[in-house]
Amino acid sequence: MKSLLKVLVILLVLLTSCNNRGRGLVLYVSNSGNDTWSGRTDSVNIKKNDGPLRTLEGARNELRKLRMQGKLPKGEIVVEILGGTYEMSETFELENTDGGEKPESRIIYTGREGEEVRLNGGRQLKVWQPVTDEKILNMFYPEARGKIFMTDLKASGILTYGSPEGGGAELFFNDRPMRISRYPNTGFIGITGVLNENPVDVRGTKGDLKGKFLFSDNRVTKWVNEKDAWVHGYWFWDWSEQRHKILKIDARRKLIEVVPPYHNYGYRTGQWFYGFNLLSEIDEPEEYYIDRTEGILYFYPPSEIKDGKTYLSVSKSIINLKNVTFVTFQGFTIEGCTGTAVTMDGCDSCIIAGCTVRNTGDNAVVINEGKSSGVSSCDIYEAGAGGILITGGDRHTLTPSGNFAENNYIHHIARLKRVYNPGISISGVGNIIRNNLIEHVPHMAIGFTGNDNIIEYNELNDVCFESNDAGAIYTGRNWTMRGNIIRYNYLRNISGFEGKGCVGIYLDDAFSSAEIYGNIFYKVTRAMMIGGGRDNKVINNIFIDCDPSIHVDSRGLGWMENLHIPDWIKEAEEKGTILGIAYKNPPYSERYPELVNIINDEPRAPKGNIVSNNICLGGNWDKPSGFWNTAIDKKARPYLKMEKNVVSPGTLVEDSLSQSIIIADPMFMGGNNPEKSEYQLDPGSPAIKAGFVPVPFRSIGLHKNKYRTGSF
Repeated sequence: MKSLLKVLVILLVLLTSCNNRGRGLVLYVSNSGNDTWSGRTDSVNIKKNDGPLRTLEGARNELRKLRMQGKLPKGEIVVEILGGTYEMSETFELENTDGGEKPESRIIYTGREGEEVRLNGGRQLKVWQPVTDEKILNMFYPEARGKIFMTDLKASGILTYGSPEGGGAELFFNDRPMRISRYPNTGFIGITGVLNENPVDVRGTKGDLKGKFLFSDNRVTKWVNEKDAWVHGYWFWDWSEQRHKILKIDARRKLIEVVPPYHNYGYRTGQWFYGFNLLSEIDEPEEYYIDRTEGILYFYPPSEIKDGKTYLSVSKSIINLKNVTFVTFQGFTIEGCTGTAVTMDGCDSCIIAGCTVRNTGDNAVVINEGKSSGVSSCDIYEAGAGGILITGGDRHTLTPSGNFAENNYIHHIARLKRVYNPGISISGVGNIIRNNLIEHVPHMAIGFTGNDNIIEYNELNDVCFESNDAGAIYTGRNWTMRGNIIRYNYLRNISGFEGKGCVGIYLDDAFSSAEIYGNIFYKVTRAMMIGGGRDNKVINNIFIDCDPSIHVDSRGLGWMENLHIPDWIKEAEEKGTILGIAYKNPPYSERYPELVNIINDEPRAPKGNIVSNNICLGGNWDKPSGFWNTAIDKKARPYLKMEKNVVSPGTLVEDSLSQSIIIADPMFMGGNNPEKSEYQLDPGSPAIKAGFVPVPFRSIGLHKNKYRTGSF
């Protein structure tokens, strides 16, 4: 792992020192340029027959030509794009021959320093007129009439719009995403009943698999006149949502029936939804509706439409790299696509640095496989789905990828796909998430699977606010995904939808062998959760006003006894593998020796977990609370090692476990306000005497460097 970090440091040093190295060639791109010119100068010459290139494609093609001719100079190649907006009607693509061959011959596409350079996948809409058709006006509520404008998309050359389900055209006004018309404008409508035509019962939670449900809100009955009405809801579980087209509305019975396919888990009373894509519900600024049959867009602008800039996303993506080496994109605003903005497939040492990636229909950046590639010092927001998704490394050989997400500010994402689209997601081996700030996300902030990944020095705030039974940092359901380290992260203000509760770090369904070290949890419900897994270490963490701080259960000996685990055991006995991994052979037998004999060592039991040298101030240490009926359940206790945990007086403690803690004031320098002292302890603290090591709070979160875009 040290070699991995060394590679990352070298890459970042190379990146930040680019201005100090000799440049082999500089090409310029400008909106005033021409792709038939040489691109060797940043302005048009006197004869107006040479100057900058016009497009990124023009620069790429010039480099291809030089390479084919054997004239590509040695050293770093820089493509400098001058300020302005570049409409990306097609995806900018680089292939395996378009990159640098060595670190010193890296190819850098960069926006000119001090100028705004925008790569925009949208089409500007300039022709608007007030709605005057009486039939349409009568669909609006009186207070909205006269304030809604329309434009003919077909006349603007836009002929495809996608589906309201997601991935289609979206409207942006003054660089902000507008909202497809919906009701209610905020919040949800409750499901008041289901018909039980196809009943379902999941461990006592009952519902109906058929997509018919009752409501009580009279306003919904008006939607019977809508020709393309949809609903979006959390239909059965608080962590699983889906969009449905409405098949019909029975106004008399107050019943909605949706178009199949139905939600996998079904529908149940007490869950929630809202309606959208409703022409009649354009009733406040920022709402719009696309009539996909007629090609007409209706819009209630938040300010004078003639003074604003309006565009519709058209291009699917902005940048796509495939099997490329040593390429950097830096200093751009990348925006306005219907899908993922930037994709890197199988790349080596490729970096997105110092960019703003926003207003996407799907993810911001996706890195598929490859190695030593990443996203650094970027601002990412208003993505339709996730922020940064990274896969890389070989789980069979435990070969690390070294892919990374570092020093990024990610916020207000998952606009359309609300759950399981985290700020950052990693999968594979040896990936790194470091020094990011992730906040205001409806579901989880960080998701991870795989082996030997590192999640460190991140700050997570106000996440999981629209879901319950969710984790700010989440993973689950695998014995063989081991060696992951989660350290020095700061999690705060995380309580779930309607305050019903969620989890800070959630090791779900028997996930095993994670090291949770030196993290700070402030006002987090169910701060640290071990869900039946093994060999997890929760050491040297700080819990402030959490409810509770620690949860350890034995689900493998309970409801999960006959779910998943029997299949793992059967596979191990018949094939010598668990979930496809030859766990008894190198490198697994050498890297994780405790895994070798797991099938013969009470495999369903939560063995080997350690909770030690932690600090808890206020709140609840280990008592059941909220809708959770356990904190440390009785079957898990004999297997759990708990020692040297310092818990302040007055904190709620399970009496039967009191012998595993030290009741004492931990003596933060800031007293009852630990943040004031950056969570540092008085030298005489009983926690320090028990072995607690101070947490490097100042190193957590964003750090400034020349590639930070400055919006934090």
